[in-house]
Amino acid sequence: MIVGNGMAPGRMLEHLFEVTDAYDVTIFNAEPRVNYDRIMLSPVLSGEKTYADIIIHGEGWYEEHGITLHQGEKITEIHRNERKVVSETGREVAYDKLVIATGSNPFIIPLPGHDLPGVLAYRDLDDTGAMIEASDKGGRAVVIGGGLLGLEAAAGLKQRGMEVTVIHLMPTLMERQLDTAAGYLLQKELEGRGIEVLCEANTKQILGQDRVEGVELADGRVIDASLVVMAVGIRPNVQVAQEAGLEVNRGIVTDATMKTSDPNIYSVGECVEVGGLVYGLVAPLYRMAKVAADHLAGASEMAFAHAETPTKLKVTGCDLYSVGDFAEGDGREDIVLRDAMRGTYKRVILKDNKIIGAVLYGDVADGGWYNELLKSGEDISEMRETLIFGQAYQGGAGADPLAAVANLSDDAEICGCNGITKGTIVTAIQAKGLTSLTEVRAHTKASASCGTCTGLVENVMALTLGDAFQLPASEGMCPCTTHSHGHVRRLIKAKGLKSIPAVMQALEWTTPEGCAKCRPALNYYLVADWPGEYVDDQQSRFINERVHANIQKDGTYSVVPRMFGGITTPDELRAIADVADKYEIPTVKVTGGQRIDLLGVKKEDLIPVWADLNAAGMISGAAYAKGLRTVKTCVGSDWCRFGTQDSTGLGIKLEHYLWGAWTPAKLKLAVSGCPRNCAESTCKDIGIVCVDSGYEVLYGGAAGLHIQGTTKLGTVPTEDDVIEVVGALTQYYRETGFYLERIYKWADRLGYDHIREVILDDLEQRKAYNARFAHAQSFAQVDPWAEFVGGKDAHEFNPINIRKLEAAE
Repeated sequence: MIVGNGMAPGRMLEHLFEVTDAYDVTIFNAEPRVNYDRIMLSPVLSGEKTYADIIIHGEGWYEEHGITLHQGEKITEIHRNERKVVSETGREVAYDKLVIATGSNPFIIPLPGHDLPGVLAYRDLDDTGAMIEASDKGGRAVVIGGGLLGLEAAAGLKQRGMEVTVIHLMPTLMERQLDTAAGYLLQKELEGRGIEVLCEANTKQILGQDRVEGVELADGRVIDASLVVMAVGIRPNVQVAQEAGLEVNRGIVTDATMKTSDPNIYSVGECVEVGGLVYGLVAPLYRMAKVAADHLAGASEMAFAHAETPTKLKVTGCDLYSVGDFAEGDGREDIVLRDAMRGTYKRVILKDNKIIGAVLYGDVADGGWYNELLKSGEDISEMRETLIFGQAYQGGAGADPLAAVANLSDDAEICGCNGITKGTIVTAIQAKGLTSLTEVRAHTKASASCGTCTGLVENVMALTLGDAFQLPASEGMCPCTTHSHGHVRRLIKAKGLKSIPAVMQALEWTTPEGCAKCRPALNYYLVADWPGEYVDDQQSRFINERVHANIQKDGTYSVVPRMFGGITTPDELRAIADVADKYEIPTVKVTGGQRIDLLGVKKEDLIPVWADLNAAGMISGAAYAKGLRTVKTCVGSDWCRFGTQDSTGLGIKLEHYLWGAWTPAKLKLAVSGCPRNCAESTCKDIGIVCVDSGYEVLYGGAAGLHIQGTTKLGTVPTEDDVIEVVGALTQYYRETGFYLERIYKWADRLGYDHIREVILDDLEQRKAYNARFAHAQSFAQVDPWAEFVGGKDAHEFNPINIRKLEAAE
């Protein structure tokens, strides 16, 4: 029996299931949802991630392991003698072993006005959702508390468009994790982003009648506010344990095996006090989880031991790292490196020629190395003169990051959030044949939480695998930048970058104009992320996209008019025949996508060819596009005696809905009227198979150099449901796919279960993604003709303009 469903008990169960299936597991969770990554709430608040992105264990995981999960049901009583728990609904359930993981409660300062509507804590997803809702109305937010959570809240609310003031009682920010110098640099960085920071400021009261209107400080200053966020600390949630008669001090007291004063009750997480300490960072909580799982499985070797845990701030662009003891004291010496031009600061604290603490700001690459030296207690006398310059200057390692990783011991911690060492990663790679970052995350959890160690994990993989290491989705986009596609996508949204020059400036491109690899990718990301705001840059598109035709090996072009759902008319066929005759087009071919291809069009004839086709009502089939190519259909129930639904009509509707939207790579659809699958729906990017009960939605197929069948997303009852699901799926792919990444590669990277949870299982998420797709479709995605012909006549037959006219009619 587990009381609570946070990150610590979730990790405990993962470890437990690896070694035994001896337990039937029941979980009571006060929150009405599955387990999610709380340390990723800040990216959710800032808009960089969604709830679906931070789910750790979806519904399927609980079903797979036979777990009974009671969501939104709080335990109110523990009867130790009878070994049972009682929930707030009156449900009574017996246990053999009980694990209390009730976490912590946010501390709310009992100021006058603290209970007004608009005063929020920042602790869970509900708090985050309330802050997002408040930010939609604009205004000013006041964040009380300049610690980790407070600053992450402030940055997220600023990213959401609010004016933000941070009120902090102490002289510098994050005084528990940073020294004065680093705190000063952090304050200047935040102020540079437009966040007002008031240090040594004490809050007197929160003003307002029916809701928050402002905050009054002790010195008489009044700050207008429509939202107040309290982020001043947490307290272990011990009430149910205390009422059950367990030993409680600041937290629920346990021994080093995570047992409480009752031998049948364990406790893990922020509610625990072990060795006289309570913890709020995730790394020690995961160590508790491992120990508890070990003892529940019947082993007895493991014991929880305190270890210094590094601190990192999850605010994009604010790189800081601190670990250990950096307070003043006798017998200590400091080594400090400041670089005013780069805005970096490094301080290492020594005692008896050993590192006891480190504070890094701006350049944090050596944080893990300093932490390893701290934990090992290594004598640094021989490297004393070069220590502050980092690992690259020691022992001939040079500037090669792989050499630096090679010098790390197997016990070196690579992923601080999850306590994953270099040796654990290497062993998993070699034993399980792992070759991708996704596989390493799945098997070890390294870089699966905050993600700041991703580069280090990749270096470990590259060192271990050598030439076999392949990670196209996360490698640098091109020689112009060290950023991966994933980092660029995230930073474009996080920093509000809305032009190619802005991206290159903010992300420190090494070339003035980019190249043929990165410019098309950046153009796509900006088109997808800022519909209606970003102006499509035609010079960043390939020639095929600029001229609505595919260049052939002899320099001529292939022109493909669109035939929605593969349906055409005699008038359209006559127009195609007339164009072929008039411009002496040598080859007319029926394509595999149920359209007609005019091959051998001269470049100088492209404009008049399209003018004649447009005059007959035909628009570009986008056979060149990183977007919708075709929707292949069979005749379905209209003509076929086996057809169960109108597959042709649905295909035409889908093609009208999806046409014109740019996607990371080409997108091909098919709709089959029955399971006989004449339209070959089971090898398309997205396929629909009509069945008696409705429509099966499939996706992730491939039939080119790579061959794979589709995966079933689910079955929906109506055409409207199909269109909504396909629109949502396409938008999720648009928002999270990397440029030139086909949908099957995208699905392999994100995970098919995860995509199902987002698009099919979560109706609210599905509707939100579909609404964003519809919003993007309301804007012209491209205007290639004006750039191609350099004159206003092009607009007379621009396919986008024709589409707008059709919509208006």
